Amino acid sequence: MKTIILAFVSLFSLTLFSQATISGRIINQKGVPVVGANVYIEGSYDGASSAENGIFSFTTTTTGNQNLVVSFLIYETSNTMIDVAHFQNQTIKLKDNVNALDAVVITAGSLDSGSKARVSVLKPLDIVTTAGSAGNIVAALQTLPGTQKVGDDGRLFVRGGEANETQTYVDGIRVPQPYGASPNNLPTRSRFSPFLFSGISFSTGGYSAEYGEALSSVLLLNTIDEPDQSKTDISLMTVGVGLGNTQKWNKSSFSINTSYINLSPYQALVPQDVEWKSAPQSLSGEMVYRYNFEKGIFKIYAAFDATQFVIKQDNINSIDKITVDSKNDNLYFNSSYVGGFGENWNITAGLSYGYNQGKTGIDLDKLENAEKAANMKLKLTKNVSNRFKLSFGTDYFITKYDENFTRNAGNTFDYGYDNTIGALYTEADIFFSKKLAAKVGVRASTNSLTNDNFVSPRISFAYKMAKSSQLSFAYGDFSQTPSVEYIKFSKNNQFESEKASHFILNYQYHREGQTFRAEAYYKDYSNLVRFDSPTIAYNSVFTNDGKGYAKGLDLFWRDGKTIKNLEYWISYSYIDTERLYKNYPTQVTPNFVPNNSLSIVTKYWIMDWKSQIGFTNSFSTGRPYNNPNETQFMNGKTKSYNDLSFNWAYLLTTQKILYFSVSNVLGANNIHGYNYAVKPDTNGEYRRSAIKPAADRFFFVGFFWTISKNKNDNQLKNL
Repeated sequence: MKTIILAFVSLFSLTLFSQATISGRIINQKGVPVVGANVYIEGSYDGASSAENGIFSFTTTTTGNQNLVVSFLIYETSNTMIDVAHFQNQTIKLKDNVNALDAVVITAGSLDSGSKARVSVLKPLDIVTTAGSAGNIVAALQTLPGTQKVGDDGRLFVRGGEANETQTYVDGIRVPQPYGASPNNLPTRSRFSPFLFSGISFSTGGYSAEYGEALSSVLLLNTIDEPDQSKTDISLMTVGVGLGNTQKWNKSSFSINTSYINLSPYQALVPQDVEWKSAPQSLSGEMVYRYNFEKGIFKIYAAFDATQFVIKQDNINSIDKITVDSKNDNLYFNSSYVGGFGENWNITAGLSYGYNQGKTGIDLDKLENAEKAANMKLKLTKNVSNRFKLSFGTDYFITKYDENFTRNAGNTFDYGYDNTIGALYTEADIFFSKKLAAKVGVRASTNSLTNDNFVSPRISFAYKMAKSSQLSFAYGDFSQTPSVEYIKFSKNNQFESEKASHFILNYQYHREGQTFRAEAYYKDYSNLVRFDSPTIAYNSVFTNDGKGYAKGLDLFWRDGKTIKNLEYWISYSYIDTERLYKNYPTQVTPNFVPNNSLSIVTKYWIMDWKSQIGFTNSFSTGRPYNNPNETQFMNGKTKSYNDLSFNWAYLLTTQKILYFSVSNVLGANNIHGYNYAVKPDTNGEYRRSAIKPAADRFFFVGFFWTISKNKNDNQLKNL
């Protein structure tokens, strides 16, 4: 027994005397003590927490070189190799965690939405519950600052740029034909239903080096990664019917959404100011298939659209109307994979194909065109550390366009072009601290049609001024192939790419339920296409000596907190822009730009009525137009535009919704511009006719029914 006791005492003494004391102080980058930080030897149970003065102390039985770990929620975890026997009264400085929720985010030129966005100024739900949008993604985006509402076109015009200067992407892959067909001077719609998309990133300028071939902006649509459940959606509307279905399995899911639209019954009830011989009809659909791998997700997206109409439009140059007979078929397909591999590597790969065919009869003239376009993409990203992320990749675009024009059932003219664009890009995200970050990139591209090469730098900085506010700056150079209406007449590489440079200064304030943005910008245009004829023709002489600028201020305020059940936002845009392009004899403001635009959007939930009601008021000052009766070019101005729209969603039951909306409630006589006769009359005056909406108001009534196991799910988000 004595021997056992002596051995135990000896062992205890050895253990006691072999312990070492670890001590020190934990501070942050400003020298402020960090209270409650966890300090421990990796792979052991030896450790402690820092006290109020940041001091810690503990004993350990480990010896030699060990990894001392210090962790705290809002700071980066520190790993320090120490000599256990000689680490006393040492100071460890913790760096801010740049991935924390309150860390700086680069916001200049970007308006994000969705669950993955740090700060959402427009949520996916807003697309379909904004009065006046009628479920149209672009119409909802037109309530944001930086956009111009062009009621006789319907596409997305951003900061003085034409609609073709904005490119649309689905899951990172370009869409060549994002809009449906429509008659001249009547608005088109986006081809995409909000039903399948979870997030939207709308750049008003200064966008990433990952994207090219856009002078003004990019619209990024991201499909839902994982549906919440299997369900069926049924829609009965005054304009048509719709059917959607989602099936969800263990690792995969499939969603489809189809609709048939026929405006004949509606136009029989609501008089139109234009003569439709055959009202617009369309059959369309979208589908997404998803498969989840262990470290990635594979998606297949497809959309089709077939539209036709016959309209008789007034002709200011003749007493007879022009008959326009149009048919359009569109197919778009893409596949994409996003996933991780190796040590902190990510890959994004995708492929798309688009086909668009149009057949239009204009009295005895016949116009047929077809576009085939493909986009291949590969992007690799390496998270080198929490503070540095490097991306690099390549894009390849192929486009083939053919057009056939037959005049008066006689002579036939063929036009078209083939083009390939290859691009390489690299970009780095650098977090200097939780308050200061930068995105620096460069894009190099080559264009076979214009036979030119570009190196386009892009850079953005963001500085967090306070807990809820930050300042951002962005600069970038951008290039784009000229519009198809020009390059279809291309001969011997006569065109050059058009160019623009963006400068953007952004201030953003955000706290829960409230967002304020103020953004000033300047855009410098060069190499814009000009031609010498009254209208674009095969024998027009084209040059690239056009130029222009756009500068302005955008303001945005959103509040969903101050008044219970009320959410609203206010957008204001001021723009000063001029261009010397097309056949303009001098540099002036283009006819699609109002100097001032204001949108006020409200949504209010009335619990007792089981209803959501909404109002949207869109206002803009007059747009320029050219009056040939005056000597000064583009000297006219339309009267101000105003549209007050209203919607009401009523829950008959949790899964059955009755929906009503009406645009232009007050019946404002909005005029988008004027058509002038080519030749003066006997009095020497050029006669004109006003370009107006087809009807003063648009009424919509729909019944929406969701069938699913989750009885709380409904189609409110799809209205």
